Amino acid sequence: MRGAGYYSERTAGARDVINDAGTMVIQALAEIPKTEGLRLADFGAADGGTSREMWKRVIGHCRENGDSRQIEMLYTDLASNDFSTLFRMMQGMQGDRNHAYQNQYDNVFVHGCGTGFHQQLMADCSLNLGFSATAMHYVSEKPMEIPAHVHVACADPASQMAYASQAARDWENILLARAAELIPGGRFICLNFGIDEQGRYLGNTGGKHMFEHFHKFWRALFEDGTITADEYERASFAQYYRRMDEFCAPFGDPSSPVSKAGLRLKSAHSKLTKCPYEAAFLSAGGVGGEMSNLDYADSLIPTMRSWSETVFRTALQGREADDCAAIINRFYDAYRDAVAADPSGHAMDYIHIVLDIEKAR
Repeated sequence: MRGAGYYSERTAGARDVINDAGTMVIQALAEIPKTEGLRLADFGAADGGTSREMWKRVIGHCRENGDSRQIEMLYTDLASNDFSTLFRMMQGMQGDRNHAYQNQYDNVFVHGCGTGFHQQLMADCSLNLGFSATAMHYVSEKPMEIPAHVHVACADPASQMAYASQAARDWENILLARAAELIPGGRFICLNFGIDEQGRYLGNTGGKHMFEHFHKFWRALFEDGTITADEYERASFAQYYRRMDEFCAPFGDPSSPVSKAGLRLKSAHSKLTKCPYEAAFLSAGGVGGEMSNLDYADSLIPTMRSWSETVFRTALQGREADDCAAIINRFYDAYRDAVAADPSGHAMDYIHIVLDIEKAR
């Protein structure tokens, strides 16, 4: 993710999804066996800005209902994550200070873990509740570069098979790691990007297709000689959007390692969250309304850029910084100009598969 708070400041949709999950988290905490202390974890938290409003609500609910236990909050992400911004946000030094719950409640301790969620991150039977949103569609490694697209959801059958196999192995490892960490009766609430029953996924919900546009503008840079063939091909998202049956498969087989580890699936459902930037544009009257087409494009493209830029920047590794920046800016400017020319159908709607997982008592 792009750092210095850029991600959370421009990702209102992800924040909306997480805030909607607050009630689910509060209910799960009420059902978990009581322990002396309370350890929570936010897996793949980026800079923490999209989830801290939800966590403030959850921790506030605990305190308001007489739960005075010490609370340990563990934020996890890759070692390259912007933990400096995360800690500043938690302490009210950046962003909205009203959500800096660490300053507002006693006996709340915030920590960071710079290790990916594909492996175990804390001691056995030490985690009361784990949470992850919009993160675990990332695979632990790219099984291959996608030859004629940027995302496996739009790729050839061989690429789809390779990524599906990698994602299945990763999902099992993720679940086994959480099974080891959770206390008996502990919960893991997971909101994953996925493909719903209608075949919809992020940026492909009936309007213009976001990943097809990413590919179109990236390929245009290759065709005009701006980037090389290797740079064109290296822009493969290390992501896989699982379908409901792929998420549920480890729980349906009593002999699977996940089932034997004691995990069971309490519930699973798909959820569509409309793009808040398109909603604001439409509420202002849409085309010809109070918000100009360009203003809408200038609000939409940064939220796409906040999480996708790293993919294209990494593909240009080896170039001078100024050269790389110019190419990246030209790429996103082309997308912005397309939205400004015809905003209809351009949006970044979210599709999540929402899972509530429990470890046997």
